[in-house]
Amino acid sequence: MTYINLLIGFLLLIKGADFFVEGSSSIAKKFNIPSLIIGLTIVAFGTSAPEAAVSITAAIRGQNEMAIANVVGSNIFNILFVVGVTAMIKPIYVQKSTILKEFPFLLLSSIVLAILAYDVWFQGYNENILTRADGLIFIALFIIFIYYLIDMAINSNDETSEENYKVMPLSKSILLSIGGLLGIIIGGNFVVNSASDIAMSLGMSENLVGLTIVAIGTSLPELATSIVAAKKGESDIAIGNAVGSNIFNILFVLGVSSCISNVPVQAEAFTDMFVMIVSTIIVYVLAISNRKINKVEGMIISLLYIAYFVFIIYRQ
Repeated sequence: MTYINLLIGFLLLIKGADFFVEGSSSIAKKFNIPSLIIGLTIVAFGTSAPEAAVSITAAIRGQNEMAIANVVGSNIFNILFVVGVTAMIKPIYVQKSTILKEFPFLLLSSIVLAILAYDVWFQGYNENILTRADGLIFIALFIIFIYYLIDMAINSNDETSEENYKVMPLSKSILLSIGGLLGIIIGGNFVVNSASDIAMSLGMSENLVGLTIVAIGTSLPELATSIVAAKKGESDIAIGNAVGSNIFNILFVLGVSSCISNVPVQAEAFTDMFVMIVSTIIVYVLAISNRKINKVEGMIISLLYIAYFVFIIYRQ
């Protein structure tokens, strides 16, 4: 029954995010908000809503080990497996702005996370912890990132990036938005409860469950979106989606989680953060080398994720 509840939780998270995006985008369109802004804010939030729901729910309940493991695990899955699988379907051509601005911002965010979390080394404390002050730093960086995205969208001359979002009656849009939000919240509760029960029954740590089952489950929207985009010949969406989602996970998800409750950071989490940073650098170097990630490179980084997955299972 626990596994069924976990599956129900993931379904609620994914469908809830879809409904929320659909309803919110329709409302935004009603008020003449440009499609680019909708895509960079509402839709970006929608694809990362599962991670946000799980990590924030875990933080509220004091299960902070899962909160940080979910974010780090999702980021590693996104940058290695999602990008890798997409590149194997169709080579990914990387946009200039992604190379010059978004990738460096992701690296900065990842390094800031490691520095703020490593209090024993940098602050001389007895334990490593993400405090509310750290959370506010993440939120401040997130606001800067959103400002950059909106400014880039407003000043962009690329009209082909405009998307048509379906406009529905306002009442239906509001119902979809509220229903989607409820689905996200309830799904988050289901996933956290079920994952905790699975960890206890199998003798697994919350950290391992967060890095594996929960991280992969909450990253399914990014994987699905990227695969569909690749099949349509729009594989470049995959890397922008992965980079944007990873920035959102660190700055917004961990920022809000830390503001709700201090998040203790276990020693082994720094190994995972190191893997996250190195994985980002590897994909960044591949992207810089010839402005694309080909099928062979996609296979290599996908295998790197599988190797990491085996490592954390063995570490447990």
